[in-house]
Amino acid sequence: MIGAFVVAIACTAALGSMQIPQLHQLSSKPTDLSTEQVKQAVEAETLYLRLLRQLPSFGFENLVADWTFLNFLQYFGDDPARLKSDYRLSPEYFEIILRRDPRFLLAYFFLSGSTSIYAGMPERTIEIMDMGLKFVSPRNPPKSYYIWRYRGVDELLFLGDPQASQRSFEKAAEWASSYSDPESQFIAAVSQRTAQFLARNPRSKLAQFSAWTMILTSAVDERTRKRAVIEIQALGGKVFIGPDGRYQVRPPTSD
Repeated sequence: MIGAFVVAIACTAALGSMQIPQLHQLSSKPTDLSTEQVKQAVEAETLYLRLLRQLPSFGFENLVADWTFLNFLQYFGDDPARLKSDYRLSPEYFEIILRRDPRFLLAYFFLSGSTSIYAGMPERTIEIMDMGLKFVSPRNPPKSYYIWRYRGVDELLFLGDPQASQRSFEKAAEWASSYSDPESQFIAAVSQRTAQFLARNPRSKLAQFSAWTMILTSAVDERTRKRAVIEIQALGGKVFIGPDGRYQVRPPTSD
């Protein structure tokens, strides 16, 4: 078993070494990248992901998933490079991650933001989520109801499918209600309310407001927060900065 672990590490390190020249080049000139440099780095990353997809895990699926997620964070956080290219490789990372570890809850959160909002591929987001959801249950991983909420948000805001979104929020409410802690009970109530808004009115402003508020309060970057604020205001909602520095929102006065 230890021998297999060493082989897995060696294979991963060998693949990672292929990136070193490109990554060193990007990190040494973070604000002065040529389009050609970025193109070459993206091509190298594409090849790396292709090889990583075929990497034997020797039973260490979670290790490969974690390693790929760390690579994704480096890719996603490289703003100078992404500004000169795009985010189209985002779903490729998450297909690898969630094939290896479909219960990696945090991965679903980043999948939704990076692939639907930044890469503009909500269909791929749902496709990858559905692949992972086959291996997920209400309590494995804990609080997996969040996956259904992410799915519902993407279906409503980026796919324009309120019926599918309603079903996802109902599923989120069902799974969350099996927990007794305050957070889960709150999520169950909010998800059920959003589903009811959509059942009454598929174009519900209140449902969209709820979805954008979720994005606003959970966003990890300023660009996404600004987008959420603009969308909330366009729906007739209000956004304030509270005394504690956190965003506070007020829903539209009508649906």
